[in-house]
Amino acid sequence: MQPDGILKAFIYAHSIDEFRGRKKRRKFGWDAFGNYRCLSLGHRGSNLMEDSTYDAERIQVLEGLEAVRKRPSMYIGSTDFHGLHHLVYEVVDNSIDEAMAGFCTSISVVMNADGSVTVEDDGRGIPIGMHKKYKQDALELVLTKLHSGGKFDRKTYKVSGGLHGVGLSVVNALSEWLEVRVKRQGKVHFQRYERGVPASPIKIEGESQTNGTIVRFKPDSQIFESTEFNYETLSGRMREFAFLNKGLKVSITNSKTNESNTYRFDGGIQEYVQFINRSKTCLHEKPIYVNMEKDGIAIEIGMQYTDSYAESIYTFANNINTTEGGTHLVGFRAALTKTINDYAKQNQFLKGNGDSLSGEDVREGLTAVLSVKLPEPQFEGQTKTKLGNSDMRGIVESAVSEKLYEYLEENPKVAQACISKAILASQAREAARKARELTRRKGLLDVGNLPGKLSDCSEKDPTKCELFLVEGDSAGGSAKQARDRTFQAVLPLRGKILNVEKARLDRMLKNAEIRTIITALGTGIEQEMDVDRARYHRVCIMTDGDVDGAHIRTLLLTFFFRYMRPMIDRGYIYIAQPPLYRIKKGKTERYLYSDRELSDAVQELGEGADVQRYKGLGEMNADQLRVTTMDMKSRILKRVTVEDGVEADQLFTVLMGDAVEPRRNYIQDHAKEVEFLDV
Repeated sequence: MQPDGILKAFIYAHSIDEFRGRKKRRKFGWDAFGNYRCLSLGHRGSNLMEDSTYDAERIQVLEGLEAVRKRPSMYIGSTDFHGLHHLVYEVVDNSIDEAMAGFCTSISVVMNADGSVTVEDDGRGIPIGMHKKYKQDALELVLTKLHSGGKFDRKTYKVSGGLHGVGLSVVNALSEWLEVRVKRQGKVHFQRYERGVPASPIKIEGESQTNGTIVRFKPDSQIFESTEFNYETLSGRMREFAFLNKGLKVSITNSKTNESNTYRFDGGIQEYVQFINRSKTCLHEKPIYVNMEKDGIAIEIGMQYTDSYAESIYTFANNINTTEGGTHLVGFRAALTKTINDYAKQNQFLKGNGDSLSGEDVREGLTAVLSVKLPEPQFEGQTKTKLGNSDMRGIVESAVSEKLYEYLEENPKVAQACISKAILASQAREAARKARELTRRKGLLDVGNLPGKLSDCSEKDPTKCELFLVEGDSAGGSAKQARDRTFQAVLPLRGKILNVEKARLDRMLKNAEIRTIITALGTGIEQEMDVDRARYHRVCIMTDGDVDGAHIRTLLLTFFFRYMRPMIDRGYIYIAQPPLYRIKKGKTERYLYSDRELSDAVQELGEGADVQRYKGLGEMNADQLRVTTMDMKSRILKRVTVEDGVEADQLFTVLMGDAVEPRRNYIQDHAKEVEFLDV
């Protein structure tokens, strides 16, 4: 199986190789095989302050959308895979706002063959007509002026995800071209823009008996590293929108591959929780559901306990996925802990008055979706990943405490199942505490007492340090010889680590390899974890290219996803890409990373070429490993990021959980995707 085949359904592994402050600057780009590689070497200019003059004439004012094109990351977060897809989300957000206002029932997203994307809705349509104050058509105003729109008061939209008023204008600025059609007042109004500038005045294309907006845009290759959209990523987000807006129809189509999905969920968030838990064993049949409005804020929660050990909580504010949580999540967690404890004590589930369940206890095995809709959300940053409204904590905590306690009283069997799960978690937590104390007394988790098998680097700045987790002592020996001792550390792992999907923390801490990883990283684990203490900001998983290597990689990713998720969210986890083949003919020698590359190389070099298949890293000598996998000038690293948390959770449950049937079905469904299987 290819290096990332088993995980490509939910993990976007972005190939990168960053400049490390040397005197040469490399130009990177996508090769014919989909790898982001060094294409050429260039020199950094040595005189960075060529002209020291700094006077009034040096002050610049960026007009219109020029500021967006100059600093795109300020508006969409980045110009990589994430920023590219954020363009689609910004356009769809406007349609979702129409749906939340009660004027839109259907949204369509089409990935066109020319690389553009079309988003269509049946809302009211962007207003058409001359704006009295700005002397400009309202449509053109929305598309060319930052902070323009109908979301700054509470009259047009009571709640909105696009509060900042920059979404559509930013998409326009960062597109090679954008076309907008507005069906309104019985007419179809059309205008085309090129890199944010109107290419023609607004004109009427025809008549229409319905209202709505159609936006088609093509991302600008001058701005983005790659302009190719990923269907699975967009489809997952569209499914999310449909779950969060009960009864809304959302469809997505890929014109190139003819893939298509249409989502509509009349069960809303309750159905969303059941979808997330579809491969898990649930402790109660129907999700606990809370839906109420308080102080003009709508709060909706669906939650269900499973027999797993990890918590899965997804939070949203005005349909925006707040992946970093925020005040609404803090309020929910506080309410859950307090309510479960109050009910447990009131009904004598706990032994003594001094006993209580911790937040970790009551959240073990919990799957929850929390959605709030509020008039004036305050997000931290334009990309809106964390809700900052300070009053939301108290509002959510009060509302959830009241409604959840009522639910538990009305459903005592469900309450008993939930609290029994939490009590078992508490007992395991106590065992884990004793295990931590034991390992700490022995110095096994002491950062100052680093593992003997760790070959550390001399650099102490974690932003410059790398740690290679290597499969086996043989490969570890080659890696130690191949590394740059200044900033590269090597930690050989013996065999396969424990499958943490099936184990609580107390059992996990008894596993020597896991303890070694925790100690080497220096972050601690679970509630004691502090990602700011990480000793390395690049942790590279480097395993063999066979089935065992893929399994070890999956076990390690399961560990990081379940117990060290902040390391992934910070972008600290990578997958090293050793070559699968070496081909040599005469003085020509190449390293190849896929069967496709091999096929092309064999055809190019012709008969008589010597092909070597690398089944393990131990088969490569240190020089080969350095050139292909560890040297920054020539290696390929893939950063692991979670693009769809729900699918990631689901896939880890399927691949690493107890249930056999879902795993068998997954293998059967994806068997045809395997390009290389070495057993």
